Amino acid sequence: MTDVGFTDEVVRRCGYLTNSFARWLKRPLMAESPDDPLALTQALYELDAVLVAHGTQADPVFWFANRAAQCLWDMDWNTFTALPSRLSAEPDEQFARSQLLSRAARDGFIADYTGVRVSSKGQRFRIRDVVLWNIRDDHDQPAGQAALFTKWDLLA
Repeated sequence: MTDVGFTDEVVRRCGYLTNSFARWLKRPLMAESPDDPLALTQALYELDAVLVAHGTQADPVFWFANRAAQCLWDMDWNTFTALPSRLSAEPDEQFARSQLLSRAARDGFIADYTGVRVSSKGQRFRIRDVVLWNIRDDHDQPAGQAALFTKWDLLA
């Protein structure tokens, strides 16, 4: 179990996140997804991959960062979910990140992104083979974007 107290909003959005992944990629995010929304959120949190999601604000803020993401970026839940997502990349990487988000917004998803990110302690790392997709709510309205990856390399 996690020490994170998931809000009803996060639990609801995790359902949107998994449904949207299946919609765009034509496959489930997890081999076995719990039916219970809170159990699903917990499973996403414990997933053996990095999973993050941000909202639809003008300067989107992360609303989800699973345990693997928190470890990689050296941040706890509360710090990560208060972070504007653009700050997960170094300033010189933000233009490429912006183009990536725009491409995913246009196409629904992308599955081939590679880029450099930086942890809260300044550790740079290259993320590879990132899947980024648009999250849609139950009314097919934009609800943010999510990213999933399992490959990264620490940089000097």
